[in-house]
Amino acid sequence: MLQVSEIFIYPIKSLGGISLSSAVVTDRGLQYDRRWMLVDEQGEFMTQRTNAEMALLQVEVVEGGLRVYHKKNNASIVISFAPQTGETTLVQVWGDRCRAKVVGHDVDNWFSDMLSAKCRLVYMPETTRRQVDRRYAKNREITSFSDGYPFLVIGQASLDDLNNRLKEKLPMNRFRPNIVFTGGQPFEEDQWSHFVIHDIHFYGVKLCSRCVVTTINQDEGKAGKEPLKTLATYRLSNNNIYFGQNLLHQGEGILQVGDSIDVIERKPAKQFIVSNL
Repeated sequence: MLQVSEIFIYPIKSLGGISLSSAVVTDRGLQYDRRWMLVDEQGEFMTQRTNAEMALLQVEVVEGGLRVYHKKNNASIVISFAPQTGETTLVQVWGDRCRAKVVGHDVDNWFSDMLSAKCRLVYMPETTRRQVDRRYAKNREITSFSDGYPFLVIGQASLDDLNNRLKEKLPMNRFRPNIVFTGGQPFEEDQWSHFVIHDIHFYGVKLCSRCVVTTINQDEGKAGKEPLKTLATYRLSNNNIYFGQNLLHQGEGILQVGDSIDVIERKPAKQFIVSNL
């Protein structure tokens, strides 16, 4: 039986994620997921790829907003759901430029101090409609400040398979999924073309190519070599390493841990280079 085992959101892009027992599905993904983002002085998005210490900033949803705290020094700040300013700015996420609201200058100063880098926190309002890559879109779907798609799904069996090949087992938080499921075979999600949870339809449109963020210990903010070194031996194709699948969806509602997953349509398995190196 295929069953949802974990649900995660990442309210501020590239900061610590939140495990939930249930979550609301909106038109652009899970409620609160990546609706906030840190940008540099040029408006370019910031991630752990270039600032691994972002992993040390953990987010919580509290009444009326978000609480962010530093895992090492206990410094914290509470951010209201409603931006404190009426200021808007253009921001860049990969190849997309879109308009965002500046949250607050005191907030900017706090994050700049925590990360030792000048930055601003911005929020994506409802009026900003950032479309997913048209090559994979089915119905002009939108997303938040995610890298490109509203959902990422990974099977627990896939992580178990990887961990059986590693000297030190890694937690799921290295891969930042939204939906984790149990049941089925390792990397079964690769072949999911269409599946349904609670009358919400999901479509697997693109395997997720992985970057250096997967090598960053989320409790220490430091990078290593794994899991990319090992994944490259059996999950490599066209110089990309894949783990998990990006999803589009139709419908809104509530996802809950324990929900059953009904796979409607599958696609052929992707072929990978296998190496003993």
